[in-house]
Amino acid sequence: MINFKSVLKLMLNKKSKIFITGHKGLVGSAIYKYLKHKNYKNLIIIDKKKLNLLNQADVNKFFKKKKIEYVINCAAKVGGIIANNTKKAEFIYDNLMIQTNVIHSSYKNRIKGLIFLGSSCIYPKNSKIPFKEKYLLEGKLEPTNESYAVAKIAGIKLCESYNFQYNTNFKCLMPCTLFGPNDNYDLINSHFFSALIKKIYLAKIKNEKSFVIWGTGKTKRELMYSYDFAEACIFFLKKKTKHTLINIGSNYEKTVIDYAKIISKKLDYKGKYVLDKSKPEGMKRKNVDISIAKSYGWTLKTNFMQGLDETINDFIIKKLFL
Repeated sequence: MINFKSVLKLMLNKKSKIFITGHKGLVGSAIYKYLKHKNYKNLIIIDKKKLNLLNQADVNKFFKKKKIEYVINCAAKVGGIIANNTKKAEFIYDNLMIQTNVIHSSYKNRIKGLIFLGSSCIYPKNSKIPFKEKYLLEGKLEPTNESYAVAKIAGIKLCESYNFQYNTNFKCLMPCTLFGPNDNYDLINSHFFSALIKKIYLAKIKNEKSFVIWGTGKTKRELMYSYDFAEACIFFLKKKTKHTLINIGSNYEKTVIDYAKIISKKLDYKGKYVLDKSKPEGMKRKNVDISIAKSYGWTLKTNFMQGLDETINDFIIKKLFL
């Protein structure tokens, strides 16, 4: 058995070798930018074409070669409600394999600290609101994202088991719905908020009188800017906590229609929305209880509207609407 107690005395610093998986995605890119801004010197990233995270031997070899000290696992198969509901096999297999290989290699190579990213969809469909960490596995999951949720729950239990048996320093952060630069804007496979930005912007530049909102528009979502979550990841990477599973949220919750109105106002779009109630909309609410995160001293930094401005500017500058 590896003795991690002495290893954990060596704390995260600006020269620590930190491996960020999924560095090109919404969360991974935010974490990479945050750490660069804070002058961390040894950030390790690699394109998925050069390292197949689905292959355990390749992942373990990479860990050994790079002498990685800390890991933030942002790599995952992700998507919106349609992607989750139509590609169930890919969502459960890819996520199980990626996270298992990264977590196990972290254990094998004596990693000092690991952050595993999850999602609020891990909580049962009919849980009380807001979701508390203790609600995990207390009921049935939302069917439209069950495969993804099951994979993430397995990752949480894997981290908990390694912490219990080997005294590892693995933490699982469960964010509310995130938004920010480098999001996925595919109108079929993206999350609702990035899809709204693209729909409304396209309606504006094409001078269309309306855009479509899926479902009733009355579902509520708690949103959080990706750079706030990036800060939370580093905050907890530095912490030794008694909790493995920790929710991260903003307490900023509105209906989909409310968000559409906010985006329309930001983009100076004068048209209307049309509801397509034949489309799925998932759980009615998904906001999380952040009492545990707060108990360790973590606080939210960014105003929602500031985050939205930066997100829309990034969307327009990069021409992500094309």
